[in-house]
Amino acid sequence: MKLCRYGESGQERDGLIDSQGRIRDLAALGPVDMTSSTLARLAAIDPTSLPLVTGSPRYGAAVGNVGKFVAIGLNYSDHAAEMALPLPTEPVVFLKATSCLSGPNDDIVQPRLSTKLDWEVELGVVIGTRAKDVPVETALSHVAGYVLVNDVSERAFQNQSPQWDKGKGCDTFGPVGPWLVTADEVPDSQNLDMWLDVNGNRMQTGNTRTMIFDVKTLVSYVSRYMTLLPGDIITTGTPPGVGLGIKPTPIFLQPGDVVTLGVQCLGQQRQRVVAGA
Repeated sequence: MKLCRYGESGQERDGLIDSQGRIRDLAALGPVDMTSSTLARLAAIDPTSLPLVTGSPRYGAAVGNVGKFVAIGLNYSDHAAEMALPLPTEPVVFLKATSCLSGPNDDIVQPRLSTKLDWEVELGVVIGTRAKDVPVETALSHVAGYVLVNDVSERAFQNQSPQWDKGKGCDTFGPVGPWLVTADEVPDSQNLDMWLDVNGNRMQTGNTRTMIFDVKTLVSYVSRYMTLLPGDIITTGTPPGVGLGIKPTPIFLQPGDVVTLGVQCLGQQRQRVVAGA
């Protein structure tokens, strides 16, 4: 099952993607959350019984009311190699501000004073049931589904202090979607192809199998330190090919650049970079 949110920013409605890739409106069924009971109820519905959404509406961030946007850094062995960094012995955890969430095709706004704007295609994990101190063996039972994430980063801001949050949480730095794909339709989250292009040039090619810490390990690990609730997102790191890692001279995004990216099973995104005020 593929779920989405569509409509103008701040006025998104819940939708379901039918077998022909069309949006079906879920408004009549009440608010949609990521709890297992809600997902089970939606799975039992015949999509053709729902109103068809016509036209080409904007997709919003695929998950609404996100309580926490947790991110994992340096979690691909091939990405660590391109950055000439040792493999972490524990997951590197930081937070992206929930105010950075945006639609999958919304503009990326380059902040004032930004000089090193970068891209990162990532697999996002959406929590479906409360998780606190969960063991690795049962961690995946707490996952509602998966989303495509661009972990947009401003490297100059990121490296101004040991904490990464201000370089990762600027407005529009969290495109999520176009859909949430429920876990039952992603048979192996550790074997998904990933890619990202800038202006039509392939920059990132990877697969989730090169993760250092897999999805179940990350859910278990993060749940030791904070209670994960339905709708929380964990974005799990990026494969090689980021702008900062390009040799001999890094490449960064500029106004007018177009970023397209995708993860197998999870759809594609397209963002244009624009200058902030």
